Amino acid sequence: MYAPRLGWFPLPVLLLLMVGCSEAPKPAAEAPKPISAQSAFYRIFGSARGWAMDAQPLRVAEIDVDEVKAEGGMAGAWEVLFVSQSRGQVRRYIYSVIHRPARDLREGVNAEPPEAWSGRGDSEPFLFQAFKTDSPAAYEVAMQKSGDYARKNPGKEVKFLLEKTRRFANPCWQVFWGESISASNYSIFVDAATGEYLGTGR
Repeated sequence: MYAPRLGWFPLPVLLLLMVGCSEAPKPAAEAPKPISAQSAFYRIFGSARGWAMDAQPLRVAEIDVDEVKAEGGMAGAWEVLFVSQSRGQVRRYIYSVIHRPARDLREGVNAEPPEAWSGRGDSEPFLFQAFKTDSPAAYEVAMQKSGDYARKNPGKEVKFLLEKTRRFANPCWQVFWGESISASNYSIFVDAATGEYLGTGR
């Protein structure tokens, strides 16, 4: 039986065969996916407790990321403010699924320097154990209670803010439509501890 030698192949064909055998196809890189507020929060929590053992959350808020579409209570980045009452300080943490230094977003957990905190203001720190209702669940409640408004405003941004105020006994989600709280004319409040609907604001 005749066995062809390597020299039997034309040089261009031989080179193609060698390249094809040596290089496996590379899988396409997956696009960054949005995550829930609670997922981001617990990625940040260890860093906050490393800074101050008495660190308590003051606010959780969604951050817009153009490259990662926010939907259904999921977002590309979240901001969490932690307060240390023993230090009299507040510190801002961000968790991002995308690396965009120009927008001050770095993939993973990042912290800004702590600042003085007086304890004054509308919001107050709360126990992290009260954060039981995640942002997708708050979104579902908000959509159930705002069907007419959502239908009349298709495509309008829905955003999320979690904080504890004197208005409600537990920390609560404010799910609002619009660019910001001040510019919004419609909000749904959802108890972050129980997941219950608390009211509608305009």
